[in-house]
Amino acid sequence: MNDQTRRLITAIHHNPQQIVLVTAGAGAQALADLLAVAGASRTLLEAIVPYSAASFDNFLGYTPAKYVAQDTAVCLAGCALSRARVLAPAATVLGLACSATITTDYPKRGEHHAHIAAWQPQNLMTQDLHLTKGARSREEEERLISNLMLNCLAQAMSLPERLVLDLLPADNLTISETDYAHYARQVTNQKTAYFGISADGRILTTPPAAVLSGAFNPLHQGHIQLAQTASHYLGVPVTFECTAVNADKPALSPETLLNRMAQFAGRWPIFASAAPTFLEKARLYSGIPFVVGYDTAVRILQPRFYQDNPDNLLAALREIQSLGNTFLVAGRLGADGLFHNISDLPVQAQFGSLFQPLPFRLDISSTELRTKNLT
Repeated sequence: MNDQTRRLITAIHHNPQQIVLVTAGAGAQALADLLAVAGASRTLLEAIVPYSAASFDNFLGYTPAKYVAQDTAVCLAGCALSRARVLAPAATVLGLACSATITTDYPKRGEHHAHIAAWQPQNLMTQDLHLTKGARSREEEERLISNLMLNCLAQAMSLPERLVLDLLPADNLTISETDYAHYARQVTNQKTAYFGISADGRILTTPPAAVLSGAFNPLHQGHIQLAQTASHYLGVPVTFECTAVNADKPALSPETLLNRMAQFAGRWPIFASAAPTFLEKARLYSGIPFVVGYDTAVRILQPRFYQDNPDNLLAALREIQSLGNTFLVAGRLGADGLFHNISDLPVQAQFGSLFQPLPFRLDISSTELRTKNLT
């Protein structure tokens, strides 16, 4: 290891951020370099090298359309970020990933290229390198890609040090960054109604086909299985939405909102909105179903969310109905120990079609999960 690489890695290890690193096809030298310099335990939470297709698919949770592609590398980084949040929930974390194909012991018909992503709650950085085929040995391509990974990590950590990259005139390196913090500030300041982040990190501005809204503090299997059940029932994808401005809770800070949204990185799309009530959500996302639990449906029917005025409640329900929205209601175990479903709701006959039952039961409480994590 040369002195320049050692200085950079020393600076990385002195940075408070911790990482989960995932690399496939190339980039293992970056991992070796991180481990070779004292202090690696301060930086590296976990390293995963999903080299076989089975391992790769298992880590992602699905088989990608292409193993070596920018969106695949981003999803790897998102899953790495989610994993880092589990391993170090109180730390500042990021997911670093590389998916690459380089020179091997048989001729390859395709190009040699690498896709690197560093995903942290506030932003996403991608680096895409297309190499001049046949111009380097495997060791030289591996070294270049590993250096690029270390540079990407340094940039994500806002460190000034960089390694010199041995690029050739015909090589093509593209670097891009998406600033999620900007969009989060716009929503929490109520300057933008909503935005979304796709599983592969893209900003979404088109309304979803169906929404499961919540605080997701934390995201758990109940939310995931409810969305999957509703998606199968409706025949359209159900998208999660984190409410930044809530009707009966304090508004989320941009940092808290981004940390909640980071739970979905690499796996599912997540929207954030400044709409605290379902009437305001219906105005944003007209004509779509809202997937809710029984307890949420109860709150929808309470006048206290409509200036304590029953007439305002009826007017809101009529407007939601006129906008073409519906509520798909899943039953839930209540504090009384009984399982409640849509038949227990005080719904007037004129709104019977507005509330529809969803056969689903999984008794998991976010409050109980938070309590367990604190004890």
